[in-house]
Amino acid sequence: MHPTRLAARAASALLVIIPLLPPQLRAGEGPYFVTYDHQMEEPGNLEISLDPVIGVPKEANGFVASTVEFEYGVKGWWTTEFYLDSQSTRRDSTLFTGWRWENRFRPLLGEHWINPVLYVEFEDINGADKAVKEVVGHDSEGDFAEANHEARREREREIETKLILSSNFKGWNVAENFIAEKNLANEPWEFGYAVGVSRPLGLEASPRACDFCRENFRAGVELFGGLGNWQSFGLKNTSHYLGPLISWELRNGTTIRFSPAFGLTGSSTRVLVRFGVSYELEGLGRQVRQMFR
Repeated sequence: MHPTRLAARAASALLVIIPLLPPQLRAGEGPYFVTYDHQMEEPGNLEISLDPVIGVPKEANGFVASTVEFEYGVKGWWTTEFYLDSQSTRRDSTLFTGWRWENRFRPLLGEHWINPVLYVEFEDINGADKAVKEVVGHDSEGDFAEANHEARREREREIETKLILSSNFKGWNVAENFIAEKNLANEPWEFGYAVGVSRPLGLEASPRACDFCRENFRAGVELFGGLGNWQSFGLKNTSHYLGPLISWELRNGTTIRFSPAFGLTGSSTRVLVRFGVSYELEGLGRQVRQMFR
């Protein structure tokens, strides 16, 4: 199926589902797609997200990749998340590309001038994965050019770590991530970064609940890219992206996000158009425990 047609069908399905979500669902998703801030999932809550990305390379075939995310708050200082990745490439095929298991740990509770978070993720994906959850090393548009039936043969078992630093000041959030990723097949460490800045359009809550109140919208910008590897650290032959972003929290708690990220270097993909829809099941952990008592 053509990637644009696939994305259109997914968007249509989301527009049907969103109004049907019950009021007790509360979203906790921030506006970023690649950058992480210090926001953690509330203990016992499960957040489900769908994050498709449309890739428009300069030379390779266009594609739609999608990630389904399940984020659970284990403790106030510990959030775990499970991902399922898939993709569809124009004039090629559609396939499942693997899974990821992420854990974030917040050593300092409460709000501080700088809020650090430690991130560890294990990935078991194949070379056809195009979710672009981060950019590290010398990742480039050329990685998307290989045919799916060839790329899927490459097994990528990797450990990814991040140091997340995040601050809130007068409504603004500023978040910086340093990424280090290691392929377990005896390859060197690869590095990357992500930086995000965002702010609600309104800081004062409206006296009545509404969908189009200014405080329900958050706008910002995100910059991310690769920093080479252990043997050649730096900006040479690396990809970088810059994109505005906006998120909208509906009255029923659903959060919708959008961001077009534009490639800044010759090795970058021309544009990555991202969408995101998420909602949160409150108190799911407590309900499950009560079922087994």
